[in-house]
Amino acid sequence: MNSRVFRILYALCLVLSLSALGRQARIYAHNCAVINDGQISDAGELKRIAITFDDGPHPVYTKRLLDGLKERNVKATFFVTGEHAEQCPDIIKRMHDEGHLIGNHTYSHIQLTSSNREKFSSELLKTSEIIKSITGEETQYVRPPYGLWDKSLEAQLNMFPVLWNVDPLDWCTSNASKVARSVIRDAEENDIILMHDYYASSVSAALMIIDELTKEGYSFVTVDEILFD
Repeated sequence: MNSRVFRILYALCLVLSLSALGRQARIYAHNCAVINDGQISDAGELKRIAITFDDGPHPVYTKRLLDGLKERNVKATFFVTGEHAEQCPDIIKRMHDEGHLIGNHTYSHIQLTSSNREKFSSELLKTSEIIKSITGEETQYVRPPYGLWDKSLEAQLNMFPVLWNVDPLDWCTSNASKVARSVIRDAEENDIILMHDYYASSVSAALMIIDELTKEGYSFVTVDEILFD
């Protein structure tokens, strides 16, 4: 084969290769667009999962978390205490304005017992009033501290309790990677993940979790979409 023929064949192969690569790039771009729209991709329907944060807002760590969520276009659910909401109304407003769901975690993180039901109820009402004064909206969801709840309160307060099924105990370790691995290992479709936005390590772990589970085909939604859609 002379050099001229070789160059022609080489050029033809190059054109065909670039054409194939271009087609693959268009397919990839299309699939990314479909995924970002939350629709069905060639790989199947996205798996929904909810990540929730208790005890905040923290004046530093919650802002850092909100920055990370905004960068990733992820919506989360925040169960805030009334005393922290009073101290950081600007963060509560930002949560609301950026499309996150805000729930009630009592005023002082009080644990429901057989003897303090009235105080527990009053703390929920007080916290709901604080949140409404900032966001202008009623609070429908409550995360009872320690998961203890009295079902009769649902009708009395017109609030719905939200518990969880993935708990990495992020509050008792500063090892963000360990927390992230625990959640990533256990997470399944329609799970509700319990985290806390009151610790730097928890915020770091949460963003690791979001990045990895997004790669695995999960779409992060607020808890109402898990519970009622």
